[in-house]
Amino acid sequence: MAQRPNIKIECRNVSKSFVTEQYTINVLDDISLQVEENEFLVVLGPGQSGKTTLLNCMAGIIMPDAGQILLDGKTITGPGPDRGVVFQQYALFPWKTVMDNVSFGLYIKGVEKSKRNEVAQKYIDLVGLQGFEKSFPHQLSGGMKQRVGLARAWANGPEVLLMDEPFGALDAQTRYAMEKETLSIWEKDKRTVVFVTNNVEEAIYLGDRVIVLSCMPGRIKSQYPIDIPKPREYTDPRFLEMRRKISDDTELSL
Repeated sequence: MAQRPNIKIECRNVSKSFVTEQYTINVLDDISLQVEENEFLVVLGPGQSGKTTLLNCMAGIIMPDAGQILLDGKTITGPGPDRGVVFQQYALFPWKTVMDNVSFGLYIKGVEKSKRNEVAQKYIDLVGLQGFEKSFPHQLSGGMKQRVGLARAWANGPEVLLMDEPFGALDAQTRYAMEKETLSIWEKDKRTVVFVTNNVEEAIYLGDRVIVLSCMPGRIKSQYPIDIPKPREYTDPRFLEMRRKISDDTELSL
């Protein structure tokens, strides 16, 4: 009998609505899924499919109205240091240097300065920002700012990294470079990753598995194991066939 994989995150019948003065918006409807330890899971869907809401529920930033989300078998009741989040916006402290931004979480934890700088430097090097340790965010390009955010999230030592369309605002060339960078770091320093995107090619390039959500209310429409060896090439016939298959099954336009 095959051994059951270690389940890091589990969503059980998760639903979420937002109530305004005029109406109720049903965002998520009965979402059930499992994320294995050290899996790179991609959640793919169009705008208004509840992708970010689902990620925020996993982060503990908001709570579901029904169902529950478990981390290591325990119900998530709020944010915690076991989860790191990389947002669409850069969310950097403008008055802090790259080094201070990356090491900030360790500072909050009370880690001694030389140790936190050592850890921060490791991830600054991994995202290719050597030489920019003393730079401030206003001195960096958009891609470099997102590299700082990625390094900061990883340096804080979370067991789970939650990434909310982090490369959506970047130009195509920088976006591809950041995708490669993310996979390179993940291969060297495995964590459980849940990555949200509305880009089919990005989902296939990054994911061990792709979950497709329907338009609001978000429901799991289908899921695809991506068994193409990494690193992947966009021109690989297997990549193109998977792209066609997933595109035909989504409400996204290419």
